[in-house]
This record gives sequence, structure tokens and C-alpha cells, in this order.
Amino acid sequence: MATVGVIGAGVMGKDVALACAARGYEVILCDSEGLVLKAAPGQLRRLIRKYRMMSATLSEWNAEEILGRITCSPDLDRMADADWIVENIVEDREAKRELYLRLRDVCGADVRIAVNTSCLPITRIASLMPYPQQIIGMHFMNPVPLIDGVEVIRGHHTSDGTVQAAESFAASLGKQAIVVNDMPGFVSNRLSHLFMNEAAFLVQDGVADAEKVDAVFTLGYGHRMGPLATADLIGLDTVVNSLAVLYEEFQDTKFRCCPLLKKMVDAGLLGRKSGQGFYSYGTHADPIPAGRTGLAEAGAH
Repeated sequence: MATVGVIGAGVMGKDVALACAARGYEVILCDSEGLVLKAAPGQLRRLIRKYRMMSATLSEWNAEEILGRITCSPDLDRMADADWIVENIVEDREAKRELYLRLRDVCGADVRIAVNTSCLPITRIASLMPYPQQIIGMHFMNPVPLIDGVEVIRGHHTSDGTVQAAESFAASLGKQAIVVNDMPGFVSNRLSHLFMNEAAFLVQDGVADAEKVDAVFTLGYGHRMGPLATADLIGLDTVVNSLAVLYEEFQDTKFRCCPLLKKMVDAGLLGRKSGQGFYSYGTHADPIPAGRTGLAEAGAH
């Protein structure tokens, strides 16, 4: 296997492209938005510079070699050249449906598709394809180059061969696959979004400010990031959308979205990508808080 197709050039897509190219894969980075693709090369170069400074293990990354393996294209038909496809578009059912119906006419029966989703059921997405046994969830976490684990989700029809191939693919990127079964939110988001949502309620109810809520988790429990700093990293709009998916799928009020989160999104306070969320980050925020890494979710585009 030599070529990985990465669909979606948002936060997660660029990170996945870098992680693959740094390990020697040829990468086709595809996005339907021309402005997104135009900005991608410069953003990729800046990300390489930042990751080199943040991690000793990535300090040897060669920008020219990595960027030389990444081809940006608006043409979804280029996915026909890929051995693996990692799909990273927005966490929206209809957008996913439209994309996979198009992929039916592009992909051959031998290509495997990793759905990089944080909430949507893999079985439902796989049902759109003529070969559902080739579809698997691979929930990369943000920031991809700095996180060692990948949540791998086996759909109802996912074959043993596809699971084994996903484990090998993850290992080739220097990551460990954690294989779980298909259910909305899987393990990571069913737990993390309850944390983040309830943390927002604590701020809304005046129990504590964001810094103190997060300090309980970083200083008290030894977490690498608190739930509200993690929400800012993911993007509060993505958190709200994911909670809506979980609420609709389970019809369980424990996933009701905190009104403060909705209000902040309405105000454009989306977290690190907007420069302001529960914390202030300035105009050009780093992808993660200085000196810290933490588990976050896919789909922040």
C-alpha cells in the first residue's frame, strides 16, 4: 500500500494527511472548497513547524519531504487511486450520505474506507456502499500527530480482514488501534461529551469558572487537559453538533446540550479556531495549549 486518500482538508484532514505523509505514504488531500485547498499548503507547512517544536519525536520531520508527498485536489475521482481512504468531512448525516453515494461510483471493491467520525454509526454509513465489509471507523484524535491511540470501530458488516488491515494501518502511523464495537459516540464521545457538557453546566450555574473546573481534572485527577480546554480545542460548534447526534440517536436526556454552549456558538465563540471560547487564544492560536496535549475528537473542520 502506497497511497492514502484523505477527504476533507479541515483541521482533522490536514493532521491525518501530515501523519500519513510523514510515514512515507503518498497522500491525495481532497476538498470541494477551493479556498480551503488553496490555503492548505501554507497551513500544512505551519503545522509541521509547530509540531516539530512541540514534540521531540517529531523534531526530525522534514517539511519538504512531507509536503512533497501531499497532493491537494478538488477532484473526488482521484480517490480511485487510493489504497486506503480516510474520510474527515463535517459531522453531518446528509453531507456524509451525499459523499458516500458519490464514492460508490469512484471506489473499487478492493479499497478500504476509514470513517473518521466521532459520533455517527459506522453501520449506517457502510450501508450506503456496495461493499460494507470494507468500511470501518477510525476515530483519530486531535492533534493527530501527537496522539498515540486510534479508536477503531467495527461496524456490523466490517470483515475481520478490514479490522486487521486497520490495525496494521494504525501501526504503520506509529499508533495503537483500540478496537470497539459500533454504537453512536463509541467509547470516546459517549464519555467525553458528558464531561464537557456537564462542565459547561457548572460554569453556567456559577459553581466555578472554567479555569477551576479544568483544574479539578488536571491537578486533581491528573488529566492532561480539562474538559473545557478540550472543548475549545475540538471547537464548541462541533461539540454542540455531536451532542445533538447523541441525543437524537439515544433519545436520552443526559445528552441534552447545555444552553451556554449553544449561546457561545451563536456568538461565534467557537474555541481555539475562533480565538475565543472558554479561554482566550489570540488571533493565531496554537493547535493545542502550550506544553500540553490531550485527547480530543474528530470532525473539527
